Amino acid sequence: MRVAKRVESLPPYLFVEISKAIAKKRAQGIDVITFGIGDPDLPTPSPILQALHHAADDPQNHRYPETEGLSELRAAIAAWYKRRFGIDLDPDTEVLPLIGAKEGIAHIALCFIDPGGVALVPNPGYPVYAMGTMFAGGESHFLPLREENNWLPDLDAIPAEVLERATILWINYPNNPTGAVASLAFFEEVVAFAKRHDLVVCHDNAYSEVGYDGYEPPSFLQAQGAGEVGIEFHSFSKSYNMTGWRIAMAVGNREVINALMRVKSNIDSGIPQAIQRMAIEAISGDQSVTTESAAILERRRDRVVAALLRIGLRVQKPKAGMYVWARVPNGMTSIDFARRLLEDQAVVVTPGNGYGAAGEGYVRLSLTTPDDKLEEGLQRIANWTAG
Repeated sequence: MRVAKRVESLPPYLFVEISKAIAKKRAQGIDVITFGIGDPDLPTPSPILQALHHAADDPQNHRYPETEGLSELRAAIAAWYKRRFGIDLDPDTEVLPLIGAKEGIAHIALCFIDPGGVALVPNPGYPVYAMGTMFAGGESHFLPLREENNWLPDLDAIPAEVLERATILWINYPNNPTGAVASLAFFEEVVAFAKRHDLVVCHDNAYSEVGYDGYEPPSFLQAQGAGEVGIEFHSFSKSYNMTGWRIAMAVGNREVINALMRVKSNIDSGIPQAIQRMAIEAISGDQSVTTESAAILERRRDRVVAALLRIGLRVQKPKAGMYVWARVPNGMTSIDFARRLLEDQAVVVTPGNGYGAAGEGYVRLSLTTPDDKLEEGLQRIANWTAG
């Protein structure tokens, strides 16, 4: 049996390896506390679940769904974007529901990357940006995100020969894994850059509803001219604690949305309609869930940052997102720190180089650990460092 070369060369997905390490420890009877995967521990709110229960009893929702999603869902998404960001979207041509943002992020490369083509990918960054490019037969040119530049890419440093072959530019703010944020001024620079070089901009905006200290992250589409050059991926997962229901959306430029819809229509059969009904309730109903969840995460952020600072790690308090990005002690690599913490204290953190070479020297801690486990985990970290 010969496996395709694209699969043979495929690295293990970061969180699969982390899950295996956790399972191995737990099989030994060890209580592992994980700050690894950014999967909200808070439950999906009751009104959203009630909408699912009601929809599940309707035989109309037992059939194949359409790729483009229910018209009511697309209208609800457009209405939310108008309320939240002041952006006008045509529900029929500029909104596309997704089976989770990861699905759309992986598939968009098939729309705009030909074999040998190039995607401009942030490093460190969400691994799927590069993996989708690889599956499309393209190459990723990595844009280093550095602390001294506030984790923003230096677009002017991209070589001219790379730009000649590039078709997609990925950005992601609030950022995973660094927690950095970007201003509308930066987004406007991106728009101008994309127009000069004929690039499709793909903005991953999964964390816009997880802002702290009164900060409200913007949408890329608020930048002047953004709708002419790109789209934005958004998700119900982090905003409404709906990671397990796998529903998200892409919005923006109608030509890009149409291309993504055509690819999807040949690969999947759409989102189950009962889940679409619960998403309509989520995005149209009481929005206090987002502020309540953010308040819980903000409190956890403060505890984690304070604990890491006390043991001498360098860390900036994030203004948004679900993660704290911390510099490991001098003389240690990201993997060394993560491995020793797991072996000595049964605490999981994610090594920064799992998000790309530029993440070396850092680790990511997720804020989705329940409060009691979070406190125990921070105590273990303090004990390990002191020892």
